[in-house]
Amino acid sequence: MNFDALRTPLRFLDQEIRDIPHRDVLAADEIWWASEGNAISASVDRAGTPWLRMFDRTGARVDEILYSPDYWKMLKRGYRSGVLWRAFEEKSLLPTYALLYHTSFYDPGVCCPYTVSLGTAVPLSKYGDRELQARFLPQLLRKDDSVWQGATWMTEIKGGSDLGANVETVARLADGCWLLTGDKYFCSNAGAELAVVAARPEPATPGVRGLALFLVPRRRNDGRLNYFIRRLKDKIATRSVPTGEIELRDSEAYRLGPAEGGIYLILEVLNTSRVANSVASVALAQRAMADALYFAERRMAFGKRIVDHPLLRRQFEEHFRNLRGALALAWEAVALLNEVWQERPPYSDRFHLFRLVAHLAKYWTAEFAVQVAKWGMEVHGGLGVLGEFSAERWLREALILAIWEGTPHRQMLDGLEVMERKRAHGMLFDRLAPHTSPEELQHVETRVERHLKLPAEEREASAEALFRGLAAFTANALVRDAGD
Repeated sequence: MNFDALRTPLRFLDQEIRDIPHRDVLAADEIWWASEGNAISASVDRAGTPWLRMFDRTGARVDEILYSPDYWKMLKRGYRSGVLWRAFEEKSLLPTYALLYHTSFYDPGVCCPYTVSLGTAVPLSKYGDRELQARFLPQLLRKDDSVWQGATWMTEIKGGSDLGANVETVARLADGCWLLTGDKYFCSNAGAELAVVAARPEPATPGVRGLALFLVPRRRNDGRLNYFIRRLKDKIATRSVPTGEIELRDSEAYRLGPAEGGIYLILEVLNTSRVANSVASVALAQRAMADALYFAERRMAFGKRIVDHPLLRRQFEEHFRNLRGALALAWEAVALLNEVWQERPPYSDRFHLFRLVAHLAKYWTAEFAVQVAKWGMEVHGGLGVLGEFSAERWLREALILAIWEGTPHRQMLDGLEVMERKRAHGMLFDRLAPHTSPEELQHVETRVERHLKLPAEEREASAEALFRGLAAFTANALVRDAGD
């Protein structure tokens, strides 16, 4: 088996996906990452993490996040390349997710600001009124370094999975303006010029039906700070991205969409990020394999390169096959999202198929990235645990990807829900039928139907084996679809 496609993201994308959009942009970015970006990324991860200056020298609250100048150079390149503006100019998410994959191979942390900025721009473009769009959307879609950034803040101290119970931020209407008060606990891209925020409009209604999505600017209409940053988190990875605790204190906000449909908007934002997480997970796994291959071709043991020892070579082959399946599954989620991203409730059957594939992809690719990153450390032996080399970093980054945008448990439970309520697995099997044997398909379909008939507690308790099997089956079938 030839492993050359592992060495760069563009080679792998060229091999696995037809008609990569804007290949020339990716090729230019690849040259930059090789000449400058890799060194910048490593230095930011090791010593260039952002820090918070809360007050200026007069004692005024400023909540200014300070970055390494090189970080801005790395980050703004992606915005200029079109990670955001191309989606709206070309009315397609394919260029965005191709750029996210390419960037994540080199620095998965930088993928985060792009993703949450997309998660801000999309609901603003769909659900904001014309005046709101005219005021803020062009700022997010600028093609130069003056571009604004977005953020998506849902999680509070009690956790992020049970939004209906855990979101306590309150929105009250005063003189025609919404004012938000509450605390958000895990806020990536703190300091962004705009954020979409989950809150509960007064009079507060319990549960998910009482939630709405609001757009919150960094500055109030009079120029003062509109939200405050309590502190930044000390994370094991994605260190370049400031993740903090946000205080909303009568913060001026603009409701997006109808009040009764807020949970749907929130889930749209989360699913957009879950697809990005899937893409980033596969890219990270490829990077861990590429670094392991580079080392294994140069390390000698017992008279030959370690990559030529049969056991290790077989492991490379197996991981490479699984990498292809992971990309096929992630890109299927991208393709389906690209079809339905402009839909509004009530959603089509195709949208519910997308939801199931997004949950499968987020679960499967994140778990795969952790496995491959751990194995990559093992290939390096003792060198794999040293901070001066990259192998340990990819494991740190992978562990975060498994948690971001919903843990594996959340993906399984939401995946079960869309199968139970929307019969999305039937649509998935129709999609996969031409690319697998009738016997295999019947076996998986029978297993799913039998599981869905179990008592509720048993159905949930035994969900992992079912979900893992369905994800693996889907990935393998889609690889065949790609011409394996």
